[in-house]
Amino acid sequence: MEGSVLFIGGTGTISWWCARAAQAAGWNVSALVRGRSGLRPLPEGVEWIKADVTDPDAFTAALAGREFDVVADFLSFDVGRLRRNVELLGPRTGQYIFISSASAYQKPVASLPITESTPLVNPFWQYARDKIACESHLVGLVREAGFPATIVRPSHTYDAVMHVTLGGWTDIARFRRGLPVVVPGDGTSLWTLTHASDFAAGFVPLFGERRAVGNTFHITGDEVLTWDAIYRELARAAGVRDPRLVHVASERIGQVIPEARDGLLGDKCHSVVFDNTKVRAIATGFAQKVTWRMGAAQYVNYHDGHPGAAVAAPELDAAFDHLAESA
Repeated sequence: MEGSVLFIGGTGTISWWCARAAQAAGWNVSALVRGRSGLRPLPEGVEWIKADVTDPDAFTAALAGREFDVVADFLSFDVGRLRRNVELLGPRTGQYIFISSASAYQKPVASLPITESTPLVNPFWQYARDKIACESHLVGLVREAGFPATIVRPSHTYDAVMHVTLGGWTDIARFRRGLPVVVPGDGTSLWTLTHASDFAAGFVPLFGERRAVGNTFHITGDEVLTWDAIYRELARAAGVRDPRLVHVASERIGQVIPEARDGLLGDKCHSVVFDNTKVRAIATGFAQKVTWRMGAAQYVNYHDGHPGAAVAAPELDAAFDHLAESA
């Protein structure tokens, strides 16, 4: 065995694939999760530590006396929770990996490609600002006390289960019904999608790696796509050759669909291109293996085979009708 690793989380889009990859690489994997998932059940052989990360007493009790070579924290979204986790587990781990977000990078980005030294500034999205604050806390611990932290920034990561576009399966249903599908912006901004299995291939080699301690990495795909290309590939996978795309300003979408506003203005409406040179220095041979064409086909095939997941949202349908009519 390579050693022991604790995943705080383990059934999410990214963490599930990383747990599988860690186990395949010979790590003894434990996952702290609230309950068993029917969507992404933990792989056989992964230890299930049952606790709700939002319950401090349950979290502390579940991990009492435990030590790990690596802790991978997927579930800290604010400094308070991160501080608690670090205080409990920091003295009992050789490396603490915090999962941040590429949304923390400067928006709008001053220059491309984005590297790990690109400034962290996001005035549009509280989620990104909270991740920046978490990073600042860890960097302070590294500088002041030599805390063995590693920061990892995923970008837009997905798998066959996870939606990629604004409307999710509602977009597929609209494609197939011949209805217009709303694309944020003018469809020409650049974006990067990363299949979670590809992310995992770059992530696990950081475990126990001396060069990764005290360092920061993003891990993304290499394929650069316009949003129009993303939507057209999804339509193609759904069997629609000539999709009706309607371009609507992100600000306008945010007025009609408020819950989408911050993620659009704080992330997806900006062009992003990433330089993965830094992580490749450790994860040698790391490369995107799942193209968006392959990923789109996986997504459509999965949902076509799971009717319970292939459900359009009536409220989104109505919002898209309204946006398309007023575009």
